[in-house]
Amino acid sequence: MFKPLTTLPFALMMALAAPLAAQQADAPKTEEAKPAADAGLDMGQEVKDSVQPYFREESGDWKLECLKTGQDVEPCQLFQAAFDDQGNQLSNIRLFRLPEGGPAVAGAVIAVPLEVLLTGQLTLTVDEGKTKRYPFSVCDPLGCYARIGLTTEEISELKRGAKATIQVVPFVAPNERMTVTLSLKGFTAGFDKITPIEMPN
Repeated sequence: MFKPLTTLPFALMMALAAPLAAQQADAPKTEEAKPAADAGLDMGQEVKDSVQPYFREESGDWKLECLKTGQDVEPCQLFQAAFDDQGNQLSNIRLFRLPEGGPAVAGAVIAVPLEVLLTGQLTLTVDEGKTKRYPFSVCDPLGCYARIGLTTEEISELKRGAKATIQVVPFVAPNERMTVTLSLKGFTAGFDKITPIEMPN
């Protein structure tokens, strides 16, 4: 399962603060501290009106996650999280449209727990259809992520389907599979409301 999000930022803060504390402890106490500008430090600039994501509406078991940009058309994507019986988040998916002209009409980022076998990759199956395998792109302190592309046919399968099944291999039990089920209720209506998102090369 995912580690509690409330404990991880504090641990990271302590890890980042340790080198700074060591530098301060080693500094000569007889010398007056130099101004930050003299030390070559960038004091930063205040960021105003930063764009924050928010859930605009629900579409069945999916949520429409959008950015408030002040424009008539907001960039939006579909979001769904899966939980175990104790309420721990096992996985989540963010699905977005892509600009026309490529083999994929949509993309998705699927997040799973850190304790997965990366070489086992991630599989995705819609109902009882074909299973596709995807590699992981990156991991961070919160989990590991697979960045996948979806064709027109695969989006049609999701629209017709009732559930999508994600499987990963636990690192400590390579002969087993962790299975996560996502509901496809409301997917069609939700997909029709999301907007193309430009992806960096």
